[in-house]
Amino acid sequence: MEVPSGSETVETTPLVSRTVRVPDQSFRAVLAAASRPRTVWDAPDEATVIGSGTAATLSADGTDRFRSIRTAADALFSAGDVHAGTEAARPRLFGGFAFHDDGAARPPWTGFPAARFVLPRVQVTVTERNTWLTVNAVGEDATGEAVEERLAAERERLPGLDADRSPDVESAAAAANDSAAAAANDSAAAVASPPGITSRERTTAAADWRRGVEAAVERIRAGDLRKVVLAQALEVGLARDLSIPDVLSRLGDRYPDCFRFLVEPAEGDGSFFGATPERLVSLRGRTVETGALAGTTGRGETPAEDEWLARELLDSEKNAHEHELVAEAIREQLSPFAASVTTGERTVRRLATVQHLFTPITAELAADEHVLSLVQALHPTPAVGGLPPERALETIRETEPFDRGWYAAPVGWIDAAGYGSFAVALRSAVATDRTATLFAGVGIVADSEPEREWDEVQLKYRPILDELEREK
Repeated sequence: MEVPSGSETVETTPLVSRTVRVPDQSFRAVLAAASRPRTVWDAPDEATVIGSGTAATLSADGTDRFRSIRTAADALFSAGDVHAGTEAARPRLFGGFAFHDDGAARPPWTGFPAARFVLPRVQVTVTERNTWLTVNAVGEDATGEAVEERLAAERERLPGLDADRSPDVESAAAAANDSAAAAANDSAAAVASPPGITSRERTTAAADWRRGVEAAVERIRAGDLRKVVLAQALEVGLARDLSIPDVLSRLGDRYPDCFRFLVEPAEGDGSFFGATPERLVSLRGRTVETGALAGTTGRGETPAEDEWLARELLDSEKNAHEHELVAEAIREQLSPFAASVTTGERTVRRLATVQHLFTPITAELAADEHVLSLVQALHPTPAVGGLPPERALETIRETEPFDRGWYAAPVGWIDAAGYGSFAVALRSAVATDRTATLFAGVGIVADSEPEREWDEVQLKYRPILDELEREK
């Protein structure tokens, strides 16, 4: 099913979904066997999902895109014949939004509209205890019998699966066999090394960057802005075709506490992927989880240097000011929906290449809400846009010589109950076989210095750049 852009009325069509438990599988092997467009969602304290193909596609453009997607999703889920062995494996829509309302028009963002979500035709869901295979179908030909037949066929296709073993056997021997099968699978699907980089092309020259930052600082000091986030793009040529299963596997190993994602267009060969540290929002019941992530420094070469850098970050007036602007705005954006908002203790969050200031924020809603209502209210946070939002977005458009596309925008999932989880698409790249375009940005405030902000951008390229560049 395809929902046209700006759709206001959606015809109800049958959704049929069937799930079966299967032995544990290798992440890389399952993703390598998946059909485009592929989907990956892997988040802390959530199930990992690998999607293959599409049973339904929802898309929208313009300022009403959040409501259009919600309307289409409600219609899709309203006519569901769903049999799932666990809540985590029930049908979910995966996708996201462009940073700007009018979407992305220029390469490398061909095929990425202002909003797009897919219901995978086949999905593998990995929870702490089990692995599940789900087949979804939508349309006049979707029947329980046909979907169950497809489920059996897809189970046979799983990499390394022993088809003679029933997935419903709950025993110690079955668990041991599952672990052995997964270990053999991982061994057979060894993760390849990075492809190597042959060329680099910046969209923003150092001199242009200096002028852009200085102009933004002038606007802030004049009172037109409080903060603005300016970004850069870096296009790299690759020595060999990029393997998305390999790069996502390496990112998962190196950044296990980040939100790992993959989104691909229905047509074309682009892949948007990343491992972002920033949650935008998650909703379950009336409980909302989000947080402020702003203020950055590097990692030390020794534990003592690492601690010194962390303390310097905590004590930095510039970083503390930038961070508090973000936290304050998030609390204000949640307040119309919330019965209460709670702010946790500010800490330093350490990642492989950088350290960030982080403040957890939770809220209890006053009434039931759809997660997309919260996504719309929070995007863009001052951590990726600025304050005031409208003036910051104008400055971004005037200053950045490239199209942000889906960079720094919401990516995640929604379910039939209106719950969901979204991250901010940072530490990311959009790639074809031999080319990848990376994105990174920094917050500009009154005392920002162009050279230091330039250096911070280069630091934020490292998570993706390291997985593309061969070790010397």
